[in-house]
Amino acid sequence: MDDQATHSIPYDLIRPPRQTLPLVFASPHSGRDYPGEFLASTRLDSVSIRRSEDAFVDELFSAAPRFGAPLLAARFPRAWCDANREPWELDPGMFDTPLPSWVNSASPRVGAGLGTIARVVATGEAIYRHRLSFWEAERRVRSCWEPYHAALSSLIAETKANFGFCLLVDCHSMPAHPAQALDPPDFVLGDVHGTTCAPRVTRYFELGLQRAGYRVRRNDPYAGGYITRHYGRPREGVHVIQMEIARPLYMDEQRIQKSHGFSKVQTDLTALLRGLAEEDWIGLTARS
Repeated sequence: MDDQATHSIPYDLIRPPRQTLPLVFASPHSGRDYPGEFLASTRLDSVSIRRSEDAFVDELFSAAPRFGAPLLAARFPRAWCDANREPWELDPGMFDTPLPSWVNSASPRVGAGLGTIARVVATGEAIYRHRLSFWEAERRVRSCWEPYHAALSSLIAETKANFGFCLLVDCHSMPAHPAQALDPPDFVLGDVHGTTCAPRVTRYFELGLQRAGYRVRRNDPYAGGYITRHYGRPREGVHVIQMEIARPLYMDEQRIQKSHGFSKVQTDLTALLRGLAEEDWIGLTARS
């Protein structure tokens, strides 16, 4: 946990020596640099505050640069600023003064306490002891959200310019879900019901994961967040798929520690990456 988190570049960008694939991998929720001021302001302990984190997801996809694709990973934690939201999804009840009229305070994410500046962690516990100033929200958006999306936009534009199209894989993890206790998926692939990438992209990931022995579901319960919906424009040559990995496969959710399953999941995803590198993706270019 890093006191300087908000004063440095808020993401890690690992590039291959030369990008040889029209793919970009991104992990917006695996950041774990928790500012000291944040830890001092929260009512949660150092483990509970990490409940919203997609812990270790960036490491699961760490082989991407070896196969010729860049990997972008947020350093800042989701509980501090959520890069998979609109920049100004804010809960008025969290702040000590009225919010500007242009703030989106009516979204379902805000209602659930999981806006750009979250009110609760993913398991429902309240984060703060006191209300925040709007200046604090603005500082986080300017220093974290905006640089992350500037880097992501640049990678997408660069990839599209070099290859004629870009395939973005937005990498996440999902907690055990009580409603799915009888038949829990290992992976959920989100393409917003077929609208954010070509059908062959979703099929490729689905078949590859199924061959590795995983239970795969599409768009249920995660169809795709802000990043998938905002950047996914197949007709313009930008394809986005969201991948959610079940946390029990690779980590102890209670202690936020890697489990014995981490190596297997990482190995299987590396094999999937190898296949992606060998696939002919011609046909994903923009359509007039």
